[in-house]
Amino acid sequence: MTQINSRASDITLAPNHLQVKYLENGAEIISQWESYVAKAPGATFFHRAGWQAILRKVFGHRTFFLYAERHGVIEGVLPLAQIKSLLFGNSLIALPFAVYGGVVADTTEAAAALEAEAERLAQELGVAHLEYRNVQPRHPEWPTQDLYVTFRKEITADDEANMLAIPRKQRAMVRKGINNKLRAEFDTTADRFFALFADNVHRHGTPAMPKRYFEALLREFGKDCEILTVVDPAGAPLSSVLSFYFRDEILPYYAGDAERARDFAANDFKYWALMCHAAQRGIKVFDYGRSKVGTGPYSFKKNWGFEPQPLHYEYRLYKRDGIPQNNPNNPKYKMMIEAWRRMPLSLANFLGPFIVRNLG
Repeated sequence: MTQINSRASDITLAPNHLQVKYLENGAEIISQWESYVAKAPGATFFHRAGWQAILRKVFGHRTFFLYAERHGVIEGVLPLAQIKSLLFGNSLIALPFAVYGGVVADTTEAAAALEAEAERLAQELGVAHLEYRNVQPRHPEWPTQDLYVTFRKEITADDEANMLAIPRKQRAMVRKGINNKLRAEFDTTADRFFALFADNVHRHGTPAMPKRYFEALLREFGKDCEILTVVDPAGAPLSSVLSFYFRDEILPYYAGDAERARDFAANDFKYWALMCHAAQRGIKVFDYGRSKVGTGPYSFKKNWGFEPQPLHYEYRLYKRDGIPQNNPNNPKYKMMIEAWRRMPLSLANFLGPFIVRNLG
């Protein structure tokens, strides 16, 4: 295995003494990282230090969480992880399994130092490409993936105002769920969520994350990670969503539905119940998350009155001619998707983690 020099890299313009360092275990430095991310304007939930432990322990990926420090004060962070796969190639990403990523820094000097170390690291690791999942563009001269958009919208503490902000046809679906006497419950384990999630993605022909991943998220992020499950009047689970909280935002991130959920409008009710709950917690922004342009989820979110905002996924290519297309829209995966749908669910859940860990 390649050994990476994880000593502080002196990227110094004397007498400023700016250094880029690698985040390692240690309560004090992790606390400093978390405090920085909590306040930095461009930071997201996916810049939190806890992702390093999850990527290492659950998926076995090598992580390189960089931070720029001057006189003991953090000025910027850049979390990275390497995904090395025979099937999908060798890459360095900020950050796998995240919709947002890239560098966050207080100064252009800190940002440049972090990205310089990332490029040095990428070449030392021999990756085919370096990927930044930016919200705002940083390198317009690099190849950019325009497949994804995000949906974000402000909400208020007034449930009626939030309801009226939903377009009429979608509002009718929410009221249908209410009239069906559905209930929203909060789970302390991933059991019900995973059963619905795994079944849902299997029907779509894609592999599921391992259950232990969701359990790790609950443990690592505590009150900032929550599962809401919608049940029918008899208490049977219909739909579930795992959400993240970051500052004054909620991010419903992973979701799953039973086949009969549509008959009850359970998916619509689920997001309405989550919106109401978030508003009660003082949340100001509902982040509906990433979707691929032109897909069902894209249309669903637009029907809620959310407008798409482009994401700027930028690629520094080293050993490939174009941007990788490791997603279900790629025609070369069509036969694999159809075969996965026909596979018994138990087998799909067993094999899925071995595949999905390499997708990022």
